[in-house]
Amino acid sequence: MPKEAAYQIVNDELMLDGNPRLNLASFVTTWMEPECDKLIMASINKNYVDMDEYPVTTELQNRCVNMIAHLFNAPVGDDETAVGVGTVGSSEAIMLAGLAFKRKWQAKRKAQGKPYDKPNIVTGANVQVCWEKFARYFEVELKEVKLREGYYIMNPTKAIEMVDENTICVAAILGSTLTGEFEDVKLLNDLLTKKNKETGWDTPIHVDAASGGFIAPFLYPDLEWDFRLPLVKSINVSGHKYGLVYAGVGWVVWRSHDDLPDDLVFHINYLGSDQPTFTLNFSKGSSQIIAQYYQFIRLGFEGYKNIMENCMLNAKLLRDGIAKTGHFDVVSKDVGVPLVAFSLKDSSSYTVFQIAESLRRFGWIVPAYTMPADAEHIAVLRIVIREDFSHSLTERLVSDIVKVVKEFDELPPRAAIKEAHVTLDDLHAGKDGDGKKLKKSISEVEREICSYWRKISDKKTSGVC
Repeated sequence: MPKEAAYQIVNDELMLDGNPRLNLASFVTTWMEPECDKLIMASINKNYVDMDEYPVTTELQNRCVNMIAHLFNAPVGDDETAVGVGTVGSSEAIMLAGLAFKRKWQAKRKAQGKPYDKPNIVTGANVQVCWEKFARYFEVELKEVKLREGYYIMNPTKAIEMVDENTICVAAILGSTLTGEFEDVKLLNDLLTKKNKETGWDTPIHVDAASGGFIAPFLYPDLEWDFRLPLVKSINVSGHKYGLVYAGVGWVVWRSHDDLPDDLVFHINYLGSDQPTFTLNFSKGSSQIIAQYYQFIRLGFEGYKNIMENCMLNAKLLRDGIAKTGHFDVVSKDVGVPLVAFSLKDSSSYTVFQIAESLRRFGWIVPAYTMPADAEHIAVLRIVIREDFSHSLTERLVSDIVKVVKEFDELPPRAAIKEAHVTLDDLHAGKDGDGKKLKKSISEVEREICSYWRKISDKKTSGVC
């Protein structure tokens, strides 16, 4: 078909998608400056893996890795190169970090002459699905600390109790997907250090900072969660979340070269010179890496700090507006990722799932979900505040939530509707929902209509139907 027709067909179908800016379910960046958009389009045909052909792009990635390592307080001197790599997202970053832990643990167990076929990872039940993928794909048992009502992150004390000699690492979450909370990595480090001394193990920590890695250094600089803690050996972060880049870029950094086994790094030469690579995929675009470098030099430390502070102010405005309705309990905390998670105080008449569905009338995409085990009975709505979610949009969202709640409040309660419910079979039998006799059954009414129709059908009158 003509290119114009093909374009129109695809464009017309895409109109049925939601508006990314109103997708409050996602942490992923949905807006960048036009200058960065130009850089992305100019480099969209570059395959990053061809480092010999695109050496400057490789250099930009290495600079990003160094910046992130210094941001996370890695013990790297100014003249040293940090150990890390750009990935497609935090899922790939977690796979790489997990493989490094597994391989190091296996090598140590082999050297000790001990079994090395049953590795496990300890984490909270609030982890993102990428951890479950890693465990299943790479045959590692995932030992999850269950949640409870009012406490929706991993309990460090219970996590340490689950650690054994087969634990390759304990994974802490800096910015839970469920509530945005930061887990207590400092306490986890202290408890695990004590257990390692008692047992002779050297179980390390990985921090999944996909959401919080670009929040904590700017808003909570004194919070110890990163490489300042000795047992933290690797950290992942999503550049396409609060790193402020479009979807498709993540990062993983290691404390030192010793924490990344050499046998996981491949060396290829069929694209030109010798090129070391440690990724799950081979080809990938250069655009997001270039966009990440643009954001780093464009905004700097103070720029990121200003944006995160603004996001937190809008989150507070939203939190206060939701609380004032009197219908919701806010379950997210003041410290953490700028999001608001809240549950209904009374869900007997309507649910958070119905509220989420009704908000779509106004264009808002707000997720509703139940908590993991053992808090499945708690259902919440969650609204993520991103850079492009302004003060005025926050006020508009609160107004629309109030409208939706008012509409549901004015409906008859579900209990009354249930009492009034009558089945078609009941009506045909001439009974109501409680089994009481009606004046006439549907069958009797049908017979009367048929009889009346027969009487008038012979008459030459118009408009009978």
